[in-house]
Amino acid sequence: MLLTPGEPGYPTLLGVTPSPPPLHVRGAVLEDDALAIAVIGSRRATPYGVEVAERLASDLAARGVTIVSGLARGIDTAAHRGALAAGGRTIAVFGSGLDVVYPPENRGLADDIERQGALVSQFSPGSRPLAWHFPERNRLIAGLALGVVVVEAAERSGALITARLAGDLGREVFAVPGRITSDASRGAHALIQDGAKLVRDWTDIVQELPEVWRRSLGERPVRDAAQPSVDGDAARVLALLRPDEPLHIEQLIAQGGLDPGRAGAMLVSLEIEGRVRQIEGQRWVATVPRVRRA
Repeated sequence: MLLTPGEPGYPTLLGVTPSPPPLHVRGAVLEDDALAIAVIGSRRATPYGVEVAERLASDLAARGVTIVSGLARGIDTAAHRGALAAGGRTIAVFGSGLDVVYPPENRGLADDIERQGALVSQFSPGSRPLAWHFPERNRLIAGLALGVVVVEAAERSGALITARLAGDLGREVFAVPGRITSDASRGAHALIQDGAKLVRDWTDIVQELPEVWRRSLGERPVRDAAQPSVDGDAARVLALLRPDEPLHIEQLIAQGGLDPGRAGAMLVSLEIEGRVRQIEGQRWVATVPRVRRA
């Protein structure tokens, strides 16, 4: 589907930006998607960044906020997954044609987003993910959201470009602090020094929204029901893993005295339950337990 500025269904927030482009859309862009926040950051995210991005996106999506991001590796992927896990809506903005999913390992994620939100691009079908497309993609992300949250970003990062574009459009700019020694958080810290609003949890974001949008927030159940206790090998694995200290699967097998043949299947089961997460290089981390709010 092709949406042009001014026609019914064209994104409201994007429509009021200078020179909004026609949009190719898969899925559905809804009127309610005007209550949107972009969650973006580094492709080379740390386990901390991935966990924070997913949690923020989940908490916001559970309250009716549409999560916008760019489908990139790292923080973007975590943001989309967090929104989907909460049963909320999410929009992925492509730097290519919609038939060219980039990165290719996110094809399944793109299909899930299409069913529970929308895939959008200003580039024609067949367009490759060329370098010059991504600044235009970043402008689209900024234009679709009331504000932009940078979770992790190096000092020179596309996420910082998106934040600057959001500021130029009069949208809110937020940043998540990280370790002062972490290169992955230098860009976010620079944004905070320049006046971006520091984010500790979802409430720091929504309290900055205009009252008309705050009144639109709803409460939908977040899918984080209490999990059954575990014992045996699974308990040993959970005791070894930390959210910010990845362990290779071979280290887990050795330190936990696990049977190599069962370790992989058990880790996958724990990942499905939301207790652990796999990152690059067959390394695993624990997820941070969610704190339920009344």
